[in-house]
Amino acid sequence: MKNFIFISPNFPVNYWKFCCELKNNGLNVLGIGDQPYDELTEELKNSLNEYYKVESLENYDEVYRAVAFFTFKYGRIDWLESNNEYWLERDAMLRTDFNITTGFHTEDIPRIKFKSKMKEYYKKAGLTVARYHLVDDLEGCRKFIKEVGYPVVAKPDNGVGASHNFKIKNDEELVDFYGQRHEGVVYIMEEFVNGIVNSYDAIIDSNGKIMFETGNVSLGSIMDIVNEKQNSLFYILKELPEETRKAGRDTVKAFGVKSRFVHFEFFRLLQDQEGLGKKDDIMALEVNMRPSGGFTPDMINFAHSTDVYKIWADMIAFDESKKPKGESNHCGFAGLRDGKPFAMTHDDIMEKYGDHIRMVDRIPEALSGAMGNQMYLATFATEEELMAFYADVTREK
Repeated sequence: MKNFIFISPNFPVNYWKFCCELKNNGLNVLGIGDQPYDELTEELKNSLNEYYKVESLENYDEVYRAVAFFTFKYGRIDWLESNNEYWLERDAMLRTDFNITTGFHTEDIPRIKFKSKMKEYYKKAGLTVARYHLVDDLEGCRKFIKEVGYPVVAKPDNGVGASHNFKIKNDEELVDFYGQRHEGVVYIMEEFVNGIVNSYDAIIDSNGKIMFETGNVSLGSIMDIVNEKQNSLFYILKELPEETRKAGRDTVKAFGVKSRFVHFEFFRLLQDQEGLGKKDDIMALEVNMRPSGGFTPDMINFAHSTDVYKIWADMIAFDESKKPKGESNHCGFAGLRDGKPFAMTHDDIMEKYGDHIRMVDRIPEALSGAMGNQMYLATFATEEELMAFYADVTREK
């Protein structure tokens, strides 16, 4: 029996489904988390063979001892994953220290976590990348801005999501950025790209073969959603455009991705942009070597009448899956902000769109910055119907 350690299986709340499908496939599923066992959901408890509580997942020594305990009790660990961006480096350290050969090791982290390093591999995939400058002094930044012009975007080179990202439009804002940036953190400054984020989401086997693929489109920038407290709107596409498919598959090859669920982000240009491409061209943004966050796996399931939790677990256990795609629709996510004077109440939304709604829930506080507070997932056969839904639920009095 293969031993699989799942780090933080309780967060996000839907990740118990990964554990459940692993256990259904005959793996010994061992969880390590900081939530007391009695507070775990019954679904998660039933999906684990054993759970080891640590006081803090931030404490490497404590998590190391937990892995050592499971190794002593069950023997060699075959897999260790969190499927969570926040723990990718921690996962790699543990695999390195315990010689777990499935998955990234410490030496792999720079190219998959540092935005500046990713560009080299995106170029290998034949994709255009935004020009960049690793932030040093004001003089160096001004020299870069003279080359590319305002606005520019500055963000941590090794960051998660849109945390502490800045859109800088003039010299005054550049000086303000210097006063707000975190001490000791390396920032990357990039030319501004006028584009919409399109993703490529895929499950890849141990030979780099694509087992499943889809993609989403974001309406609005994650940076603006976080910084300006906007509603969060994005949707899984009914059909993946061929140019996104090609960019995604070329990126898989360039990064040498194997045995993973990935979420690659691209820009689709809204206008011709010198040095970057023509309107509607696909260019690189960043790679995420884990599933798209929050409830996106459920959205993918609703969109394609499938089960990516099972397909991923089948990849782990068998390196193949017979779980098919079914009928496809667009699946939209509407993450609404608390405190906005929306014209439609929850009851209004359910009365008008109840036949399309697939899930309603509150967004966990840790995810609300990028995803809003109140979530609605809904499926529609056409983009026109989806956009009408978005217009309704976000309309204010």
